[in-house]
Amino acid sequence: MKKLLLISLLLLGNVFSIMGKEKNIRSIDTDYTITLVRNAIVKNESFIVGNTFEGRILFYNYQGKKLWDNTLSGFANHDIWCEDITNDGKDEIFAANADGFLYCLDAKGKLLWKFKSGETPLIGVTVMTGKQGKYIVTGGMDMNVYFLDTKGNILQTLNSKEYSITKAWGKKNGKRYPKGKAHTTNFLRKATIEGKEVLVMHGTNNQNATSGAIYLFNVDEYKPYKSIKVSGKSVIGDLKIFDVDKDGTQELYMGSSGMIQEARVEKLDLKDETNYTFKISKQIKRGKTGFGYRVPQTVLIKEGKTEKLLTIFGERIFLLPTDMQGNTSEVLISKYSYNDLWKDESNEKLLLASAQSGGSCIHIINTASKNWREEYIQLSPKGKLERMLNNTADFRKNLQKFNASKWDGKGQDVYFMTEKINEQNEALVKRLNKKNESPYFLNSIHMPKVENWDRSTFGNEAYANRFDRRKKYTLSQQQMVDLVTPLYDGYSGISYWGGHGNDPMMISLETEKKIIDAGKGKKVVMIFPELEHYTTDFDYTLKNFLYPLADYANGKNANLYIRTKHTFWQAIIYLDMWNGLLSGEYADVFVPSMEETTDKMMDLSVAGKMGIWTSGATNSWGARGARDNASYFRLRQHSHQMVPNHFLRMLVYSMASGAQYINNFPVNQEYMSVLYEMVEKGVLYIPKRDQIVSINPVHLSMTTPDKVYLDQGNNCKWTTFYDKEFEAENALVFSRMNGTWPAAPVKEYDFSAYASGSKERRLEFVPRYHQGLVMITPPQKGKFADKEAKRGALEDLLHPIYKGNMTEFITDGKYYYSSDGTQKYAPQEYYTEVQNAIEKASDKLPVKIKSGEVGWVAVQTSPKHIRLTIIDNGYINPDDRLAEILLQVEVEEIKDIVTNETLKAANGKLKLTVPCGLFRFIDIQLKEELK
Repeated sequence: MKKLLLISLLLLGNVFSIMGKEKNIRSIDTDYTITLVRNAIVKNESFIVGNTFEGRILFYNYQGKKLWDNTLSGFANHDIWCEDITNDGKDEIFAANADGFLYCLDAKGKLLWKFKSGETPLIGVTVMTGKQGKYIVTGGMDMNVYFLDTKGNILQTLNSKEYSITKAWGKKNGKRYPKGKAHTTNFLRKATIEGKEVLVMHGTNNQNATSGAIYLFNVDEYKPYKSIKVSGKSVIGDLKIFDVDKDGTQELYMGSSGMIQEARVEKLDLKDETNYTFKISKQIKRGKTGFGYRVPQTVLIKEGKTEKLLTIFGERIFLLPTDMQGNTSEVLISKYSYNDLWKDESNEKLLLASAQSGGSCIHIINTASKNWREEYIQLSPKGKLERMLNNTADFRKNLQKFNASKWDGKGQDVYFMTEKINEQNEALVKRLNKKNESPYFLNSIHMPKVENWDRSTFGNEAYANRFDRRKKYTLSQQQMVDLVTPLYDGYSGISYWGGHGNDPMMISLETEKKIIDAGKGKKVVMIFPELEHYTTDFDYTLKNFLYPLADYANGKNANLYIRTKHTFWQAIIYLDMWNGLLSGEYADVFVPSMEETTDKMMDLSVAGKMGIWTSGATNSWGARGARDNASYFRLRQHSHQMVPNHFLRMLVYSMASGAQYINNFPVNQEYMSVLYEMVEKGVLYIPKRDQIVSINPVHLSMTTPDKVYLDQGNNCKWTTFYDKEFEAENALVFSRMNGTWPAAPVKEYDFSAYASGSKERRLEFVPRYHQGLVMITPPQKGKFADKEAKRGALEDLLHPIYKGNMTEFITDGKYYYSSDGTQKYAPQEYYTEVQNAIEKASDKLPVKIKSGEVGWVAVQTSPKHIRLTIIDNGYINPDDRLAEILLQVEVEEIKDIVTNETLKAANGKLKLTVPCGLFRFIDIQLKEELK
């Protein structure tokens, strides 16, 4: 009996990860990244419903036993709702999916039915009770709201254009704006007003710059009876409803989504429509956690007889009085941020979804005891997050034992431009700086104040009067010089914002020249974020400010770091205004880079930047790690990872592909410093472009981008662009890029589907490209080629294996063209030609990937050695990844250079596992030289 009891306790210990003395927080390791968490009632017992990053639905009891799971479509679910619609005492589970389907599961996980709304993602779902019983309401990005019966049949379809109070705004800047009044569905919930049930909808038309509106529907009525504009400007990322004052009318608690400066919880009382605001930004000083993108989520809890509002915001919990007046009574600071918060009303328990840093647990918090506070502060989730941290620690230990081989040469230099040097990594950085060799650490500065110079003679009114609202224009030229130039002291170089898309000229041209000269040949990098405008006004500014600055910087060890957004490097760069960069005239000056919030097209930006670099238009390229990278849908900016493992893997991929200029936002630099050591020791080899042998011989060359493609790829914030007829008439080579398509499946004829292997518009920072990277490049031959360009021919700059083996396809983003321009082909009719060519050309590579959720790069480091870097592809969804590698050359020996493990291939195939959150560096020794 004792033995049986012991076994039972051990099994229970495996189910619950009880940390230390925790009794009031229990953790269920699901082995998946949980993005949403809910509870379902089955015969008066509550169960836990978890939604995974992949869109899988998991079902657990509170003892931690998994009862079932359902993979559904394999695409993301944007919302989950649980309620009994069959009156059998068992909740059904509804999933609003990015593929446009609403899925209905029973309490055993069986699919009862699915409803197809259209091709755009569904975002919200809830269940209402009318005179005839239950009905379901769902809606999303097509601007429709669908009212369904309990079998999934349509009762009514309502288009928001019939009632919306939300209208687009703004000045014309070359981009189109949505027409008329319309909104997409953000949230659907039910509330009680004076004891009666009503449907609450939050609608919006923009992911970045409006709070949208609340629409109230009576039950059984398919049009709102009231519209209420939400106060404030920040977007709404969470909506919870409960009755604090117990007056029979509930209140709405809306959490913002975005930067901390605008962070707030907005309370809307549905009885009198009064507003109360808790401004989180006033509670957190900028500093260690004063920056980041988060969504405050609020629930009502009981502690004894006292009720409080609990707001979780990143790694912090605020405990507020229910009237939301005065200062916060208590703030709890934990180690991690979590993807979702839900209150189980049946038992007063709180449910936390996985830690954003790579966790796989669902956490159950019992707030009935005061002891839960300390347990929350100390919470260290087990599961994938623990594995990831342990894997990194093991890798670091092995790294210390690494000795560079005799045959591998030295890779390119690396410049860490914006690292924050703190106590944890100060000694390491000082040691690296003393060596005066790669990696180099530049001294950087954040400038809240910039130059106030006379722009009256600039010659362009739009940019002469254009200023960045985040900056104060108060400094004289001398003050500007005196602020920046001391940064050179003790460093190999400096970096700073030279300008921004909002104002490229926040420092005058003459002052920029003085700063360059003050370095006396030291490295200076001027960062220019968000230069993605393509108006005639920007064209003038480019020609009269940025190109003259590039002229002056040429030959002075100075760089203009062009940190753009969206499809810049595969679209805007091919407009005539950027011919100066594209020609290669400033190859030593311009550095392509990206910031990718809301883009959803990271696999394309890699292909675009690499195509610019390998073509010779630039001689280097860069990468950026920032917290907002993790946001592909700004209405849900859960982007506050406390452990930047996603940065680490993305940067390893980029640097292994040749990126030299690294623009990190500092997050947990103690953890990130493993990257510095990898570069120093040569484990992470930064190749020249003619050393890479994992580029597919097929490349797409961009001619002047089609206007529809240009707009679709760079107009990403509006949510109300969808038009079924427009989509049917405008099939694109690169599609589903604007704000309508968060996590949506890509079409089979889309470049991402057949080239990069990406199935959806989400976070492909470490793209697969199993057949080899298919680059997007300047045209090389035929009518579209610039024969006067200084950059030279692509195949002359690449590894010798590509000489005479390159195949070029011409596109403008909408059509494919023959090389003489006489024929054009629609992508849905022609894509198989490109797909087949890519597959056939991949046979010419020395290695390629047959299967596995991994990114990879292969580089020839010496005549008989290939360095294969292979990386866990799951950006915010890390896991152990099994990869199968095809060896298409004769191999002498294969070794993991960090563990020193010899690997064995069988029949030209090598299988290996990449540990959760990591990468492996494999040396493939060839029998004969690769030429």
